[in-house]
Amino acid sequence: MRAAIFVTALLVFISPAAADPLTCNLGEYRQTPGLTAASAGDVLTVTWDGDAGQQARLRLGLVSGAPTIQEIAVRARGDWQIVAAGLTPEYRVVTGLRRVTEQQLQPLRQLKVELTQTLIDQIKWDAFWDAPLNLEPIENTRTNAIPPIKGIGNQPGLPRQPEEIARAEARYAVRGCAVRTNGARLEISFDGVQLGVFEGRLQYTVYKGTNLIEQEVVAKTERDSVAYKYEAGLRGFRIDQASRVAWRDAAGNWQQYRLGGAPNAGIVPLRAQNRLVIAETAGGSIAAFPPPHNFFWSREVSFNQGYVWYRKDSASAYAVGVRQPDAESHPEEMGRGEEDTRQNFALRSARPGTWQRMPLYLYVSAAPAEAAARGALAFTREDRFKPLPGYQVMATHFHSAMVGRLRRMGALDMRLHDFDVVRAAGVNVFAPIDGSGLGFGQPREDRLKTLADYYEAARRHSDRNFLIMPNEEGAAGGLGGHNDLLISRPLFWLPGRTAGQPFVEEHPTYGKVYRIGGPADMMEMARRENLLIYMPHPRSKGSTGYPDAIRNRDYFLDEHYRGIGVRWGMGLDGSEQRLCEIRCQALWDEMNNWIADTPAPLKFIQAITETYEQGPGDDFYANSPVNYVKLDAVPTDGNWNPIINAMKRGDYFWTSGEVLIPSYAVQGTGAKRTIVAEVEWTFPLEFVEVVWGDGTTVDRQIISATDLGPLGRKRFEIPFDAAGKTWVRFAAWDTAGNGAMVQPVRLAVPPTSTR
Repeated sequence: MRAAIFVTALLVFISPAAADPLTCNLGEYRQTPGLTAASAGDVLTVTWDGDAGQQARLRLGLVSGAPTIQEIAVRARGDWQIVAAGLTPEYRVVTGLRRVTEQQLQPLRQLKVELTQTLIDQIKWDAFWDAPLNLEPIENTRTNAIPPIKGIGNQPGLPRQPEEIARAEARYAVRGCAVRTNGARLEISFDGVQLGVFEGRLQYTVYKGTNLIEQEVVAKTERDSVAYKYEAGLRGFRIDQASRVAWRDAAGNWQQYRLGGAPNAGIVPLRAQNRLVIAETAGGSIAAFPPPHNFFWSREVSFNQGYVWYRKDSASAYAVGVRQPDAESHPEEMGRGEEDTRQNFALRSARPGTWQRMPLYLYVSAAPAEAAARGALAFTREDRFKPLPGYQVMATHFHSAMVGRLRRMGALDMRLHDFDVVRAAGVNVFAPIDGSGLGFGQPREDRLKTLADYYEAARRHSDRNFLIMPNEEGAAGGLGGHNDLLISRPLFWLPGRTAGQPFVEEHPTYGKVYRIGGPADMMEMARRENLLIYMPHPRSKGSTGYPDAIRNRDYFLDEHYRGIGVRWGMGLDGSEQRLCEIRCQALWDEMNNWIADTPAPLKFIQAITETYEQGPGDDFYANSPVNYVKLDAVPTDGNWNPIINAMKRGDYFWTSGEVLIPSYAVQGTGAKRTIVAEVEWTFPLEFVEVVWGDGTTVDRQIISATDLGPLGRKRFEIPFDAAGKTWVRFAAWDTAGNGAMVQPVRLAVPPTSTR
């Protein structure tokens, strides 16, 4: 059987009627042991050392101007085993119009900021409550029709119009290819791709040391206000007795389709666990999956939307790939029942002239589907955060509505699915921020009773190695924007304090109760109770205009106002090499330059999630960065000061999960310093970087890591000239845009503030 398939596939890819002439530019190719490319007979053959003891081979050609995978093969011992042949990449894109939202404009109006065209053009890319593909009437005030803005001429209001939405499939007019050696990888590019409003290239990247292949369209548009989503796949898999599509369903059970039904008119979305679908052939299997995090824009739910698909095209061929739906279907918040469409399905942003990357990952195996799945899942550690000695994994900022849900279930002792989902992903500290759910407008006793239930429920459902740390989010205290309050112990406080009311009073049931009348009260409570304040989603949502508007306030400089919350999305741009690069990281570095001439401590980041309830089958891992906090164990006595103090010191790092930084230090004194960091990764590492500021500018040194293989670990020692610099930080990023960041270190502390 295997021999017959080998011959058939061989005839397919050498057929002169099917192939176009192919000329490849090898000017940037350098032959490397275990990583070779050769062009002959209108076929480019790339061979590389794959997983331990294996070799992989990719043969590429052109058919009617379209790049075609003539063959994918693997060899462990002996002869090559052809896994698939005659495959064509397919890409589809849907584009809509990016708009600024009323939610962004409201805080700017309150700040009396002039709404200029320049400002609108800047902040529209960070819209959260945007849904460019939704033509339904808008009722949500955060996305309501934008009233006329003086001097703004090209920001259209709502409702959206059908002509704003365009759908397109990739068209290829390729004449040749270019091969580039980039460390321990080869990049093969085919110029001449048109994908709707985008123009660019199709690129394949193979990585020494793994059977992983990256297929991506890299393209740009000059149009303004483009929001988009893409769909990618491979078609041309042959159907025979050995063929099947395999995946694990949302419950973790293996499912399969033997392609025995009628052809499909369109794709068949699969709510597959781990965002993974496998095409199995007589020669092996190929797993297809998107990048684990930068495939997703920010949403408030992590429900599995069905991110992979198959399609039976005919009696003899089928296709598989990745996708995003046109709208957010979700179970109703109160019961996981009927599906509905929300207004915050914002899509990706494509700023004019930026190179947007639209990747699909393929993992090739000579074994059946289950083996390909294991190989692919190694890159996300099966969607689990790896335990590190001396660290606790902390996930924060969940709108879990914990008290309300438990009350509806009948008792605080009922167990929420959320606890099991996050714990199974490797989280040790689960920190919801149910401030809004508690209700700042509630009567005094209702709020205090709800807080008491909040703390009691957390106490009952925590464990020796799993802590529920009940925090709050809100806008109380007049600090500006939204604020996460991370508390060190159960804390009772009430918003609003009138003249003559005490700041602190004793309650017969709840003990000490604070009344917060403004920023001074909030910061005094923070100092007395050792709580930390972070601003979630800065420069977006209800924090648009912040923290810029408070950069000179005393409370912003306080050590208890610790920094910002960072999650990808909210204006996710496909050109970003780092998660939340444009909005979050640029701001973080600016903030530390703002305070460079003050004795104030540097600002840190915490990982936030921003989702609501979690349930079985939800895609928690893809939507949740975490903090690795340096602690030997989670607190079990209701005293969370060890967590607060570690975060106050910056003894933690932010990560998407694939890249870890187990140790980090800035060694030396004076101008001669050394950045020392242990880095561990799964996907092939792209680069590490040293970022610094001098109070005015931000600069960085990028150290390429493309010579390193996948699933590795390395100690980096990077000489650093600290002269004239006030702070420095370190980060590491992989080829899929995943990464980890440590907190910055101050290099020089001015004796007094110049302000």
